[in-house]
Amino acid sequence: MGTDMTKGRPLPILLRFTIPLLLGNLFQQFYNMADTIIVGRYMGAGALAAVGSTGIIMFLITGFAQGLTSGFTILTAQRYGAGDTAGVKRSVSAGIFLSAVTTVILTGFFLAVMDPLLRLMQTPEDIFREAGRYIKIIAAGTAACVFYNLFSAFLRAVGNSRVPLFFLVFSACLNVALDLALIVGGGMGVEGAALATVLSQAVSAVLCGGYIFLKTPDLTPGAGQWRPHRGDVRRELSIGIPMALQFAITASGGMVMQSAVNQFGSLAVAAYTAAGKLETLVEQGMIALGQAMASYAGQNFGKGDLDRVKKGVRAGMTVTVVYAVMAAVLGTVFLRPAMSLFFAGDISAMMPWARTYMNICVVFFIPLGAIFVYRNVMQGCGYGFLPMAGGIAELLARLVTAVFAMKMGSYVLTCFCHPAAWTAAAVFLWVSYERVIRKAEREKRAEDPPAAF
Repeated sequence: MGTDMTKGRPLPILLRFTIPLLLGNLFQQFYNMADTIIVGRYMGAGALAAVGSTGIIMFLITGFAQGLTSGFTILTAQRYGAGDTAGVKRSVSAGIFLSAVTTVILTGFFLAVMDPLLRLMQTPEDIFREAGRYIKIIAAGTAACVFYNLFSAFLRAVGNSRVPLFFLVFSACLNVALDLALIVGGGMGVEGAALATVLSQAVSAVLCGGYIFLKTPDLTPGAGQWRPHRGDVRRELSIGIPMALQFAITASGGMVMQSAVNQFGSLAVAAYTAAGKLETLVEQGMIALGQAMASYAGQNFGKGDLDRVKKGVRAGMTVTVVYAVMAAVLGTVFLRPAMSLFFAGDISAMMPWARTYMNICVVFFIPLGAIFVYRNVMQGCGYGFLPMAGGIAELLARLVTAVFAMKMGSYVLTCFCHPAAWTAAAVFLWVSYERVIRKAEREKRAEDPPAAF
């Protein structure tokens, strides 16, 4: 059913676990890219700018859901590593209960704040209405996002990264088909793009949940285990809420940057959106490695093997450096071909905006990759506050850079918002990880004093 990540050489285990996650993340991005490519080519740059201007809000929704559900499943990974089967099932019950409650709250909140949020971000008037229609449908489908991420995280917690990939590939193909049917065939415009995304993600959630309850008995609570255990609920909230807030903090910084970009008009927004899609695509290996590190750290921390956690971090950073260089090359080389995918007409006016953004960002991919390693390892070990504090460091760096950029009217400085945030967060999280691992080692020595002779 899963993979025991407490045995064997860390590097091969991490690579084997990361590759299916990377493929899944790429298909996840394919959801969003299919929307933007079809919208851009069939509805024009204005519609693409409308969808793109909501990208950071969509990140807030999906990121908050991912943070919560990843936090709700850390306990599952730790108990799986410790061999506590009954505890695994209790943690699943608590996670499902918490996800159902938070879904109701989040859906109402997101729908209520959308218009004020778009105004706050200085969304250009010529795209404001379409942007609102698109993002409100995404917000209404929060349940699909939450439960797909929850069920996928449960499977990853026990070392199964392949099954979520299979379902995601199917749903990504369905998303493209629905995009074409609703946008091109049905003439629904941006609403069709949003509806296709929500429906496709709902299918992923149903398939992934069905697999868990039909094929993975070790994750399925028994008849007397569906009532959430109070202690488990408290522990999952203590990890899930900081992880969700960390995504919210990061998204808040992204909104500040989006506001700065919005000042340069819809043409700059469209170019920034398309370049940002390519940047996000080439970053998926770092994100996938981070997800693998969380499961790896959770299982080994649950077993009490801190030396193995540290070996995994060293292996993860080695992979990060190599991948960051490859991603930088890909982002630079494929920028123009990627831009051509999004727009049917002449892209020469957009290329300077897109090239400036990409050339600045790729230089800082190594600190970006380090963020995912250190943040996810600490979260896998059950530490939620310090990763959230890293998000605050990221927000402050991005905010300061954006304020100066807006005052100076500088697009180049605006593009430095992300690198400044990545560098600040990477340094903070590296220092925090070193402190966390030393503290955990002291606590372990106190619990296991040397035997007397």
